[in-house]
Amino acid sequence: MTGTDSGLEPLDPAYVADVLSRPPFVQIPGVCNIRDLGSYPTATPNVVTKSGYAYRSAELSGITEEGVRKLVSLGILTAFDLRSDPEMRKYSSPIPVVEGVEVVPTPVFKSEDYSPEKLAKRFELYATGTTEAFMILYSQILDHGGPAFGTILRHVRDKPNAPFIFHCTAGKDRTGIVAAILLKLVSVDNHNIAQDYSLTRVGREPDRPKVLERLMKEPLFAANSEAAMRMLTSRYETMLAFLNLLEDKYGGVETYVKTYTGLTDEDLQTIRSNLVVPTKSRM
Repeated sequence: MTGTDSGLEPLDPAYVADVLSRPPFVQIPGVCNIRDLGSYPTATPNVVTKSGYAYRSAELSGITEEGVRKLVSLGILTAFDLRSDPEMRKYSSPIPVVEGVEVVPTPVFKSEDYSPEKLAKRFELYATGTTEAFMILYSQILDHGGPAFGTILRHVRDKPNAPFIFHCTAGKDRTGIVAAILLKLVSVDNHNIAQDYSLTRVGREPDRPKVLERLMKEPLFAANSEAAMRMLTSRYETMLAFLNLLEDKYGGVETYVKTYTGLTDEDLQTIRSNLVVPTKSRM
């Protein structure tokens, strides 16, 4: 989504229902903000990202039995959970036992990064809602996330026919960065990457009350509900700024991935090949 939407006001329910009923969104009962990263055009003519392979979402903790069946029916047998243990304890949202699906703990941050002091500083940045604050936060994700991102990328390298899903709590920040890395590696343009990121504005709307209820338990947000809503924004312009940050500070996606995950040029070539298909044989 682009335009003047501030992200602070609730969206029209009919509009949300309509958008969520269409690709790239996928409906899995008990899970919010799920979409397929397939069908995006790449810089290579007649080549698109592979549908039915890489999915992003919010947390799976509330998935229902019907949701599990839907997950498995999509061929998803692996879920990468980007949350950390203190975060799951704080929100009483543990890693779920999903029959037939391997849930892989893949935390971006270490437990010590959830000290009250560090958490308060992150919340203060999120509360401003500014692009500058989000770039500080997203730099922290990039600086800490190499091992987690490497785990997901190695799955892509080694298991091209094994669909997977990755998620954090809201499916916005850590999840959005993983999605951006995957899409950028195969030369999806910045507009489509930013558009995908901005779709979280709609994708998380059904869980808006639950997320705000959690945030309002934090002293910073309890006294300022608007600050809590600013934390939830997923503006198109924020992702464009992140992609510039990735280029300017980290040398671009390839340099970042090789430096922070230890993957090689050969690995990246295989990963790219496994993430795309010709349009004539689009899955």
